[in-house]
Amino acid sequence: MLPRGNYAFVMHKLPIGVLGASGYAGRELVALALRHPRLELAFAAAHGRAGARARIAGREITYVAAEEAPLGDAALVFSALPHGASARYVAAARAAGAKVVDLSADLRPGAAPAPAAAAALGDVPYGLTEVARDAVRGADVVANPGCYPTATLLALLPLLERDLVAPGATISVAAASGVTGAGNSPRGDLLYAEVAEDFRAYAAGNAHRHVAEMRSVVERYGADADLVFTPHLLPVARGILATIVVPVRESLAAPLDLWRARYAGEPFVEVSDELPTLRDVVHRNVVRITAMPAQHVRRPAVVVIAAIDNLVKGAAGQAMQNANLQLGLDEPLGLPT
Repeated sequence: MLPRGNYAFVMHKLPIGVLGASGYAGRELVALALRHPRLELAFAAAHGRAGARARIAGREITYVAAEEAPLGDAALVFSALPHGASARYVAAARAAGAKVVDLSADLRPGAAPAPAAAAALGDVPYGLTEVARDAVRGADVVANPGCYPTATLLALLPLLERDLVAPGATISVAAASGVTGAGNSPRGDLLYAEVAEDFRAYAAGNAHRHVAEMRSVVERYGADADLVFTPHLLPVARGILATIVVPVRESLAAPLDLWRARYAGEPFVEVSDELPTLRDVVHRNVVRITAMPAQHVRRPAVVVIAAIDNLVKGAAGQAMQNANLQLGLDEPLGLPT
């Protein structure tokens, strides 16, 4: 029998559920939930894998069908379902009384066309936690940002908030991601033999689906700027490294001071004099950022470099940050730093 204190602690764990639990982000969420000191896993649902077992974080779980998930048994549901399919399950979870963090693009700014189920959910906070902490705290539903937007927007924020982006500027973002960013559906171009010892751009010409999300947030700050985003595929499992060139209104001799001031005290933002690398951030819920003035240019510009783990800070970890706030828990609880 457990000592009385331990028994009380177990009894006060909050049940959570994960929809889309067999994908990379979903499995990361399950692992975080299983290790979380104040949460317990009520269900893990996976399309087409009902009844299948998986070993995650040293525990064996059995998947249920999404249609059969006991949504009402959870205090909060994470939806890591595909874009376009998630919104109706978010609405169903809310109707069952659960709070929700949606990891799909369905409820994010710039989503078009918005699924019909999204309209009934009203104004949903965009859960870039370091920006929207007050809106997220206690919210019924939160739209978790995409992985590329998380790295890019946290890197841009100090310049956007101070209106330092030059009018008419083109912000150039070149970001490289590990192959888990493409999901785990079988694809020939993501086979090991196709990816290994190679490096390539994709969705070139500013055609990536995350462009609308990033542009929408940039416009919220009133910046008169274009954003050109070029993603690249790295032959690694996880991680994103983004290099961003931002034309600015005036020369900034020590631009990194802006990031230090903005993110002072933030538990999951590391501002560094050194260039970030993927090794600095993989398996951690952090973004690591540096910035410097661009040299040998006719107009002043700042180069910002940011690194995250696309599955943690770029997906499941940030979702858990938001969930902690929604549930009234300490924001860093259960998150790897």
